[in-house]
Amino acid sequence: MLRMPVATLRVWERRYGVTKPLLSASGQRLYSADDVRRLALLKQLTDLGHAIGSLARLDMQQLQRVASTHASVLAARHAEDLAQDRPPPAQSWRVAVIGAALARRLQRPDLLRLFPHPVQLLGPFADAAQAAAALQGASVDVLVVHEPRLLDGWLTSWQAAAPALAAVPKAVLYRFGADTTCAALAAAGTALLREPQNDTVLGQWLQGVLQTRPQARTAPRDAAQPNPAVPPRRWDDAALADFAGLSSTIACECPRHLAELLMQLAHFEAYSAECRHRNVADAELHAYLQQVAATSRARFEAALEHVALHEGLILPS
Repeated sequence: MLRMPVATLRVWERRYGVTKPLLSASGQRLYSADDVRRLALLKQLTDLGHAIGSLARLDMQQLQRVASTHASVLAARHAEDLAQDRPPPAQSWRVAVIGAALARRLQRPDLLRLFPHPVQLLGPFADAAQAAAALQGASVDVLVVHEPRLLDGWLTSWQAAAPALAAVPKAVLYRFGADTTCAALAAAGTALLREPQNDTVLGQWLQGVLQTRPQARTAPRDAAQPNPAVPPRRWDDAALADFAGLSSTIACECPRHLAELLMQLAHFEAYSAECRHRNVADAELHAYLQQVAATSRARFEAALEHVALHEGLILPS
C-alpha cells in the first residue's frame, strides 16, 4: 500500500519509533488504519526531501500542517505557471477620430462599455491633412470621420488631402449626403452611418466596423488544434494511479475517485481528438466533445487540488 521496502519500514519503527504495531500470535505486525495513514504521510514527506528524523516526533495534526504547506506551495507554483502561459490580453483597438464632437461622444463611459476590447482614441483631428501628418507611421485600426455634409467631390478632395491614409479602414458619420458621394464611399469600402443616432447605435456600428476590418480577420483555427483557453493535462496516468493508491489508505475516498475520473476524462479527450482526424464527416462533433472533455478535465484537476489541500495530501508530481 505504501510502495516502500519492508526494510525501510523496520528501520523507521526500530530507530525512530514512528509506529508501534501489535503482533499477531505468529509474530506478524498488525497495523491499524491510523498507523497506515501516518506512514503514508511520512512516506510522502520524505519523498519530498524531509528527513524522517525531523518528522518522527510530530503527531498527525502537525504532519498534516507540513503536508498542507507543501500542497499550498505546489498549487501556487501551478497558478504562476498558468499565469505565465496565459496569452497576453487583447491589444487595444486604435481608433483615429476626425471631428471634436464625435471624439467627445466616443469618450463616454457608457459607450466605451459596449466594446469587448479597450479602445484607444487618437486625435481628434480637424481634417484629413492634419490626421495624415499626425498618424504618419502609426498603427491605426480604423479612421472615423465626422462629416455633417457629404457633397459631390468630397471623396476626391479627401483622398488628395490624405493619400497616406488610403489603406486605413474608414467609417464616416454624416448627416446629409449626396447619393453619388455615398455610393462612391460605399464602393470604396467605407462604412457609413447617418445621424442622428444614439450612443448605443453609434457604439454597435463602430464595433461592427472594428470587428470586420482587414487587420482583425484571422484564418479559422485549425480544427485539429486544442482550444488554447484549456490548459494541458497536469498529471499523467502513472501519477494519478499512485495518488489513487495512496488515497485509498485514508478515510476519505474522494481523492481516489477524482483521480480515476481524471484518467477517464483524459482518455476520452484524446479519443475524441483522434476521431476528428479519422472521421471527417463528424469532425465538428468530435471537436465539440474534445472541448467538453478538456474543460471538464481541467475543472476536475482543480477539484483534486482542492481536495488534496483539504486532506493534507501532497499533489501528484
